[in-house]
Amino acid sequence: MGALSITGIKPGSTSLKLTAGKITKTVPITVLSRNLLSYGPASGNGLTATVNTDGSLHVTGAAARQWAGLVWTFPCPVQGTVILRAPTFIAGLSPSVKFLDAKGHQLDGQVTSGGNAVAIPAGTVSLRFEILSSEATPTAKDGDLRVQLESGDTAHDWMRPDNTSLRGGV
Repeated sequence: MGALSITGIKPGSTSLKLTAGKITKTVPITVLSRNLLSYGPASGNGLTATVNTDGSLHVTGAAARQWAGLVWTFPCPVQGTVILRAPTFIAGLSPSVKFLDAKGHQLDGQVTSGGNAVAIPAGTVSLRFEILSSEATPTAKDGDLRVQLESGDTAHDWMRPDNTSLRGGV
């Protein structure tokens, strides 16, 4: 039995027509985003995030304190190695992804923007995407943020995630 790998250019639905001899089969294909993050509107700790039409986040406000901010938790969609990049960032805000077990407890390690690729620890069930203030005295923010978590150890151009309607908070 052979294997077939298909890489889509942009997310959406299409089909693939396969022919072997006199048999032809059309197979539906859904192309998913390379960006594994899930996020959406959120408010808390002095910050507010809304989703722009292109799927990026617009963040406003001043965090209540250092290392406070916004959080989204969602099921871990992959295993293996992941890398996080923020090609469009807001100075003073630090995006990261932490790994959670079935009870919601944080496992060892995290992946940070600009850092190396990280192996997802065994037992990871959920991911927690955080945007936290890295400033000792947080200042007001008003800007757009593009963050991408993807499988492997190579970062690619930013792509809108499939889920931009996940409610976040603190």
